[in-house]
Amino acid sequence: MKKLIITTGLLLSLATSVLAVPITLMETTIGQVLVDSNGMTLYTTKGDQEGVSNCYDDCAANWPPYLAADGEEVSGDFTIITRTDETKQWAYKGAPLYTWTGDKDSGDTTGEAVNDVWYAAKQ
Repeated sequence: MKKLIITTGLLLSLATSVLAVPITLMETTIGQVLVDSNGMTLYTTKGDQEGVSNCYDDCAANWPPYLAADGEEVSGDFTIITRTDETKQWAYKGAPLYTWTGDKDSGDTTGEAVNDVWYAAKQ
């Protein structure tokens, strides 16, 4: 009986961690920024409105939306918005989040201030 309880507890613990917001903070050359589960910097753009992504086609090819997987749950200032193509995208304080194809390694921030409209997401 104890084995079943321990196993169940472990499974519940794993399930909780899988459903957690897949975004953390990382120290970079421009300070602490939000990063995805691979350590890639997340960005916001002045071209979006609160809760609405306006980055599609060529924009999304260069600035891939940070998509939410089924079963992920929001927490605190993190929300999930629905894009016009019905995919789900993470947002922070209402600002949709993106990665940048110019960043090659974990912690890169080469998208900071691109065209004076893209900025690393900070807490």
